Amino acid sequence: MRQLLAGMSPHLGVNQVPRALPVGLHLSLNLNLNLRLGAMKFKTIEWKGDRVRMLDQRKLPREVRYLDCRNASSVAEAIRTMAIRGAPAIGVAAAMGIALAARRIRSNQPERFRKSLEKVCDEMSRTRPTAVNLFWAVERMRRMLPLVRVDGVEKTRHRLIEEALRISKEDVEINKKIGENGKKLIHSGDGILTHCNAGALATGGFGTALGVIYAARDEGKQFQVFVDETRPMLQGCRLTAWELVQEKIPATLITDSMAAVLMKKGLIDLVVVGADRIAGNGDTANKIGTYGVAVLSKSHGIPFYVAAPTSTLDLSLVSGEEIPIEERNIAEVTHFCGYPIAPKGVKAFNPAFDVTPHSLIHGIITEKGIIRKPFHKNLRKMFSTPKSQTIPSGPRDSKEG
Repeated sequence: MRQLLAGMSPHLGVNQVPRALPVGLHLSLNLNLNLRLGAMKFKTIEWKGDRVRMLDQRKLPREVRYLDCRNASSVAEAIRTMAIRGAPAIGVAAAMGIALAARRIRSNQPERFRKSLEKVCDEMSRTRPTAVNLFWAVERMRRMLPLVRVDGVEKTRHRLIEEALRISKEDVEINKKIGENGKKLIHSGDGILTHCNAGALATGGFGTALGVIYAARDEGKQFQVFVDETRPMLQGCRLTAWELVQEKIPATLITDSMAAVLMKKGLIDLVVVGADRIAGNGDTANKIGTYGVAVLSKSHGIPFYVAAPTSTLDLSLVSGEEIPIEERNIAEVTHFCGYPIAPKGVKAFNPAFDVTPHSLIHGIITEKGIIRKPFHKNLRKMFSTPKSQTIPSGPRDSKEG
């Protein structure tokens, strides 16, 4: 593996990555690009009291711009337009948006306060349909609303803000536990393929799939990461590559169609991706193209892992067939940086996610441990396991079909 990688560029320059699609006009703050994730010198999202500040991911990698959302509707719009994206991150954003609304409501009448926030919860729930973390966070906030009848408006207002901040803090802590549990899967000299972005930009901080990579790096392991560009929105190219460059982790950008060649050449030892929703049987919805990577991994005998917090699990769904898949504007496929790249009038198909069958997944890395097959039993077993215990992880799988 090391010999194969010797002739490849160890770092990926950000100056050749295309600009993200400009969407909307917002108050912003420009910062120096020379930031380090490990030192937490930037935040994907942050509560600022009278506003929610989030990194506008549509502008990366050429520009680091922060949006200041001053009301719940602007937070919802940021989620819809992917200024903030990634299942854990949009859950945090939705919770903060609800807290922001609670702060801004002037009525002291408990029922009016509750009804106003119910509408905000509904608005957040309508932003994106696939990522279950969004609904999980909204429901955590919604469950607090009936308390207003007993505790009054002011106390409930403070509780909602505290709950949103708790969700954000917990997400970072959970990410780090995922990294600790998954780092054993990476060995020095490995080639690791990841798809889309499941790093600090997709969470409250640190990351899920990239969190595993960061934890392995922090342990002193040396390896090479291959980054799928991830069409059509280029989250791998624009976001994952940017994160890895900031962290000085050797990274090579590839087009989505190049993964098979790399696997055939023996350059890939492990695949780690994130998730937007995991059904009760282990079927996993993630960014479009993930299913294809899983099929290739199976064909080449390469272990394929999903890294996700337990808030991404939806045990109410028997299988991935029940996961709602968001379909986005076809202009994301037919246009690039606002310019048409397809003939006028051509039809396009643009699902934001696909579902990887559980049969193609070696394990699911969570904050409670690495869950292995049979998923339909072990995922439920995990929820009955005390926090002090974890599901046994076992050694990393060797390459196998």
